[in-house]
Amino acid sequence: MKVLLVVVAVLLGLLLVADRVAVGLVEDRVAEELADKGGLAGTPDVDITGFPFLTQAVAGRYDDVRISLDADQLGQPAGTSADVALRGVQVPLSAALSGSVSEVPVDRIDGTATLSYDLLSAQLGGDTTLTREGEGLRITKTVEVLGRSVPLTAAGTVSLDGNALVVDVEQATGAGVDLPGFLVGQVSDLLDLRYPIPELPFGLQLTSVRPGEDGVDVRVEASDAVLRAE
Repeated sequence: MKVLLVVVAVLLGLLLVADRVAVGLVEDRVAEELADKGGLAGTPDVDITGFPFLTQAVAGRYDDVRISLDADQLGQPAGTSADVALRGVQVPLSAALSGSVSEVPVDRIDGTATLSYDLLSAQLGGDTTLTREGEGLRITKTVEVLGRSVPLTAAGTVSLDGNALVVDVEQATGAGVDLPGFLVGQVSDLLDLRYPIPELPFGLQLTSVRPGEDGVDVRVEASDAVLRAE
């Protein structure tokens, strides 16, 4: 009986090792296929979740594939990143291993693209800084008003207008400076921002935005996607 238990334990250990080795190999192949078929500028980091992996590989269907993309892989400006989950990825094992994948059907894709505060601040120029404040943004910038340099502080909101991220200033104040009412509106306009979000891979559509820890987080999703090399 003890011998049988030892044999079972050894076999389970070997299966576990084989499972982990196999997932590593297929993750590399899937990453290459996603880069090719998804039109990426670089190969992403891929994590195929779920255990055991071998049953997914044999079926040629992966329930949850997580990918992390930096600005270079996205082909976007520095300060852009994305974390995306692909649900129901269909890649036959034989095709993946032989490199003969012609397309990659995916049931559903969702995730978050992040536009860093440094990236957005640079769009407004000068010494602009953006930080999260509750569900909105705190914006600071020095502007020229009536021949004087005035450090402005403002509260703003973020929203989507089509494929553009919009930062709308609700109120602005000049630190230690009393500004006439008509100037407050004018200087507030200097802090408004409209940032066109470049086209994202995998046919992802923008659904919502909110201030995050490191930048503005844009929720993205797509359904019944088929990734093909262009």
